[in-house]
Amino acid sequence: MLKNFWYACEFSSVITDKPKRVPLLSQQFVLYRNSQKQVVAFLDQCPHRGAALSNGWLENDCIRCPYHGWKYQADGTCIEIPANQPGVPISKKARLITYPVQEKYGFVWLFWGDLPQRECPPLPSFPEVKDPTLRSVQFEFKWNAHYTRLVENSIDPAHSAFVHANSFGSGMTQQPQLPEYEANLEDWGGSSLIHLKQHIPKGIFWKYTHRKNHSEIKTIRSFYMPNIIYSNFERFITFVVHVPIDEHTTISKFIQFRSFLTQPSGRTHGISETPAG
Repeated sequence: MLKNFWYACEFSSVITDKPKRVPLLSQQFVLYRNSQKQVVAFLDQCPHRGAALSNGWLENDCIRCPYHGWKYQADGTCIEIPANQPGVPISKKARLITYPVQEKYGFVWLFWGDLPQRECPPLPSFPEVKDPTLRSVQFEFKWNAHYTRLVENSIDPAHSAFVHANSFGSGMTQQPQLPEYEANLEDWGGSSLIHLKQHIPKGIFWKYTHRKNHSEIKTIRSFYMPNIIYSNFERFITFVVHVPIDEHTTISKFIQFRSFLTQPSGRTHGISETPAG
């Protein structure tokens, strides 16, 4: 679990004015939106008796603990203890642990660490998010594995011929050997450019990515610290963050962009389709 990085922890669309518990980095956080639609993030634990604030509620942009009703401002300061007699001062220790947050690319990002924000590693650039011609699809999977195993899997091109042989992978019958390819390293990540031999894909959906009269398809895979993956298979672009829940659990949150089948189909079985912008 790496400190001093921005972690995409949840889809922006699911954070509302109702406190939501968000597990991350072997901890529990609580996120909500204030009246200005800004996201606020705390450790999901009241310092009084450890109650989960995600079971509480909002009052005038403040969150109230469900156990003893302590009321906290967005900066973490406790401004009301209902059990106190009038005039009894509130201890300065009665405050919540707060975390910087930002929204980008359809995700809420939480900074976990102790660096000043000006020294934080930057988020990568993904201009496809604002392309109005693309349709985006959001979905997630839960894995019983450390997040680094999922990162490794996402940037590994050699497994596709076997694991994905029934969709976009080639299978053993169509030469799974990888060609020589280009790799580039950056300050906080790296990418590879591979021209894969194109084969006839299986399934109606994957046939939309097939390019007639082309023997190869250009593929780009990029990794950005600590858990961000970008892949581009020409007409099919995927942006995924592998959220480290704990040492043995990861939730992979996907936003896929496509230039075909761009009409929305609604939300079905946990998959949400929205315009890219």
